[in-house]
Amino acid sequence: MGSPRVVVIANPKSQGGALGRRWPELADLIRRELPFEEALTTGPGDATRIAHDAVRSGAEIIVAVGGDGTVNEVMNGWFDDGAAIPTRAALAVLPFGTGGDFVRSIDIPKDFAKAVAVLAKGSRKRIDAGRLDFTLRTGGTGVRMFLNIASFGMSGMTDRLVNESKKRLGGRLAFFTASARAMWGYDNQRVRLTFDERAADTADLTINTVAIANGRYFGGGMQIAPEAELDDGLFDVVALGDMGIRDLVFHSRRLYSGTHLTLPKVSHRRAAVVRAEPAQPDQIVELDVDGETPGLLPATFRNLPRALDLIVPVAHPR
Repeated sequence: MGSPRVVVIANPKSQGGALGRRWPELADLIRRELPFEEALTTGPGDATRIAHDAVRSGAEIIVAVGGDGTVNEVMNGWFDDGAAIPTRAALAVLPFGTGGDFVRSIDIPKDFAKAVAVLAKGSRKRIDAGRLDFTLRTGGTGVRMFLNIASFGMSGMTDRLVNESKKRLGGRLAFFTASARAMWGYDNQRVRLTFDERAADTADLTINTVAIANGRYFGGGMQIAPEAELDDGLFDVVALGDMGIRDLVFHSRRLYSGTHLTLPKVSHRRAAVVRAEPAQPDQIVELDVDGETPGLLPATFRNLPRALDLIVPVAHPR
């Protein structure tokens, strides 16, 4: 048997152009392990289009080089209007840069050469995906797929401010500045959650942030959903309730270590479908999907069990 057909998708503008500058060196590291077809993006949406074409044309492994945003763009290529394309193509991730919350859940090494070694071994795990039907800022509805975590509340406001700040500041500084602005400027909001499409199974909550989690980490290493599993057919829904600045600062270590689920202002449950809407129709509650802010509530989050194959370390325990 010959080598599998591998398509590698990379954004040369990632990390302020650092990926583009290092790409010849990184590409050589990959080629030492296996042959591949190179696809460099030139603008937003390219990664999804390239991945979609690769899935449709029979690629066996499609590799996302970069952070969580790149992974999200690439994995959306496995779907047509929110429906999975029948395929055996597997997604692989080669982390690059300072981000990478999704790879923490699957134990992919941050060291590029070690991550390439995982890719070369080709061990597969069938995992779930999330479908998000949401409200566009301009009205109407949109659909976005996700592998890791979609959230709303202060996290959505933070990412909007990050994306605005990136025009003036570097990545880490932009995130720190935006996080501080959001913490001081965000007022906790009232939302209604409905679970598994049962009208009787609802919760009205005052929230700082709600995470609809397939993976365990978001926000630069915060273990928001420590019990989440990528292949159990369910989301872990973690709500940080009426928490103010003092609560967030005081409990920050617990949020990062994943020991916060027992806090009085935190709630946690599992569901395959979650409907979220503002308590007041005119209230703006912003979404966050892997660092992007595609829109607003109302939104529905739907788990798609065992939606695609993922390349993972051979000894991956979860």
